[in-house]
Amino acid sequence: MTGSEATETGGRQYASRAGITAWLLFDWAAQPYFTLITTFVFAPYFAARVAPDPVAGQALWGYATGAAGLAIAFLSPILGAIADAAGARKRWIAAFSLLLILGAGTLWFAAPGIPSAITIALIGYVLAALGAEFATTFTNAMMPDLVPEENLGRLSGTGWAIGYAGGLLSLVIVLGLFVANPESGRTLFGLSPVLGLDPARFEGDRASGPFTALWYLVFVLPLFVFTPDTPRQMPLRMAAGFGIARLGATLRSLRGHANVATFLLAHMIYADGLVALFAFGGIYAAGIFGWGSFELGLFGILLTVTGTLGALVGGRLDDRLGPKPVIIGTLAILILASIGILSVDRDSLFFVLPVEPPAGTEGLFSTLSEKIYLGLGALIGAVAGPLQSASRSLMARIAPRRRTTEFFGLYALAGKVTSFAGPILVGLVTAFSGSQRIGISVLVAFFAIGGLLLLRVIPRRSVQS
Repeated sequence: MTGSEATETGGRQYASRAGITAWLLFDWAAQPYFTLITTFVFAPYFAARVAPDPVAGQALWGYATGAAGLAIAFLSPILGAIADAAGARKRWIAAFSLLLILGAGTLWFAAPGIPSAITIALIGYVLAALGAEFATTFTNAMMPDLVPEENLGRLSGTGWAIGYAGGLLSLVIVLGLFVANPESGRTLFGLSPVLGLDPARFEGDRASGPFTALWYLVFVLPLFVFTPDTPRQMPLRMAAGFGIARLGATLRSLRGHANVATFLLAHMIYADGLVALFAFGGIYAAGIFGWGSFELGLFGILLTVTGTLGALVGGRLDDRLGPKPVIIGTLAILILASIGILSVDRDSLFFVLPVEPPAGTEGLFSTLSEKIYLGLGALIGAVAGPLQSASRSLMARIAPRRRTTEFFGLYALAGKVTSFAGPILVGLVTAFSGSQRIGISVLVAFFAIGGLLLLRVIPRRSVQS
């Protein structure tokens, strides 16, 4: 192994501490793409400043997201099968890393007012999305080769926590040093933007793209130096034919991998619910409490902090109790917290208890309803990290060892192929009922059904190769 000595457990070599640390840094490296580009900085900038109007911007961004998601969903299993046959996952990670860096860097050129800004922004975003998601698939598949099975939970949980922390730090840096209010010309720290970035041209918002690319490049490099890789097994052309044929056989014979298939179905359902809950949680709060971007930004930071802590604790519970109890426990908490959120509005708690209306001059989050909503949101953030971490850990434990990347491709497929279902169902039910509360309530069913399916999963590796 490059860089340091490996450890040996039960006659099998695993990664050194340097190799594990370098693998963990991948989550730190990749998270700013999700935090800065897809959520807090570039996406809102695109909708508000590049697109003709915010409605058109949201639609265009949604189309690009859907196109990238479909490509990721259907190509991940194919590429995973080829990679398992060919070996040497790092070359795949390197190729998709370059795609992420290129796409994110391109976003700088999406300046407001230029004719090609929309095209540049959407192409850059799709390229970065493909790079980030595919690189993650191959990096996840390294997990069983890094640590013994009894330590997979801690490895996954620590990775998620480090990723959350990286996203939070990158957000603070960009908002504090780069992005300025066009009227005041000052950043969140009350400073003029660094590097002479022009607030009137929204150069701070656009700089989130190249900043993400540079951050990723710096922090992903240790993975290529210190983290061990599987050896090459066959030429790429031969591996392509072999891998695709084996993937076809796997899909035809998923009945023979019934345990993995049941988990993938459960993950698909509850992951849809989680995606929709985060997508609509802020919208629900804006409608109920009238929160603006500042309140919603603070709410997002709160969820990121509790998610970091939750992922750390959840990873240790995963190793102690196993991933299945952690997932079931987090789903139960999500169901209760979601019902709790639905019971809170501006004028009442728990559906029936009246609360005093806000006086209008009491500051941020001044009402009891808002405080309870914040607390329930923080709880959801705290269990979302362990839910995703333990799901990754369980997949690493039950997938056939010699086909890990292929099955992580199926895992990516399960997480993406119906990711539109939760948001669309919420939208339809909301439109039909005329109630935000009733629309959001359908997500409780996603968590409940996913949990019931998970009860049938046996947390041990498939004996079939």
